[in-house]
Amino acid sequence: MNLTLKIWRQDGPDDTGGIHTYEVSGISQDMSFLEMLDVLNEQLNEKGEEPVAFDSDCREGICGMCSLMINGEAHGPEVTTTCQLHMRSFSDGDTITIEPWRAEPFPVIKDLVVDRSAFDRIIQSGGFVSANTGSAPEANAAPVPRDKAMRAFNVATCIGCGACVAACPNGSASLFLGAKITHLGELPQGQPERWTRVVDMVGQHDHEGFGGCTNIGECAAACPKEIPLDVISQLNKDLRTALKNGH
Repeated sequence: MNLTLKIWRQDGPDDTGGIHTYEVSGISQDMSFLEMLDVLNEQLNEKGEEPVAFDSDCREGICGMCSLMINGEAHGPEVTTTCQLHMRSFSDGDTITIEPWRAEPFPVIKDLVVDRSAFDRIIQSGGFVSANTGSAPEANAAPVPRDKAMRAFNVATCIGCGACVAACPNGSASLFLGAKITHLGELPQGQPERWTRVVDMVGQHDHEGFGGCTNIGECAAACPKEIPLDVISQLNKDLRTALKNGH
């Protein structure tokens, strides 16, 4: 496959940046999208040009590091992570536009790499889960209804990639926040700090500059782990309860 790539290049947070056009050839349909970028960078290195900076780590759809807007879609045309997107989703001769996440709380570090430490600070604001020290408790000592256990497990699959923020017209992280709140809120271990946790995490979310949710649904559509939109309803319900009770 021969492709035309229009890639956002930016030297740093204070640089204005812009779209640069590259031609890449010899791309196999069996390559992942990141492997295609590796081929481009090898060609740029051979020419003595600066390679394109982009994030990746596990390349198995687990870590959430890869984060690209591909032709205006978070992670590209398939419901998966960028690293699990394969070039068979494109055709020979295609023009592909590649940009970093676009959100004020995710400043560009270089080229396609953004700083997502705002997510870390939201998690940190939630504090710890109270647990007695000592030996591990017996597995069945705290009964958990199956529906709650499965819901907690399903929303815990959020990998914090930020696609929900990038896809949202408001730049809201409510889907990410709702997944974290719901995950702990469904389990007995998360109950002692449940109400202070939601107030603190929502406060940090707003402090970081993320927008408000207006239920457009682009976040859930872009989520590679298919986190359901109803976690935002759970987030709002918990927040209302916490504030009503003076937390």
